[in-house]
Amino acid sequence: MTDNREIISYVVIIVIGIILAQHMNVVVSGSMEPVFYRGDVVVIEKTDFLGIQEINKDDLKVGDIVIYQATWFPDPVIHRIIATGTDVNGTPYYVTKGDNNQVQDPAPVYHDQVMAKVVTLGNTPFVIPKVGYITLWIRGL
Repeated sequence: MTDNREIISYVVIIVIGIILAQHMNVVVSGSMEPVFYRGDVVVIEKTDFLGIQEINKDDLKVGDIVIYQATWFPDPVIHRIIATGTDVNGTPYYVTKGDNNQVQDPAPVYHDQVMAKVVTLGNTPFVIPKVGYITLWIRGL
């Protein structure tokens, strides 16, 4: 008969795996090269993970790399904050740009659009190279 501790250990491993998977994002384009490349996986902190606020959107600053729901693209975008501002109503926003892009993104990013921030170690993003290619292949990207 299986020991209860063994079952519990399997459940813990599965839960940890699910939590870790929710804190990784596959890079689907080359817009942030050479910081990270298509197929790399970045480790992220979410603005809302099961009701837990892992990052405060008000604390984001120039230089941070964020994932946001763009108004100009159907999928979430992962780009760097290059400036901050306030619109005519006094609402703060971010100006973002891919490091490998020539121009900034076409629309400001408001706090409610930000979904996550890339985790950094020192000033270096936490990147797991090329692990995401299998996901890109499965998704047909």
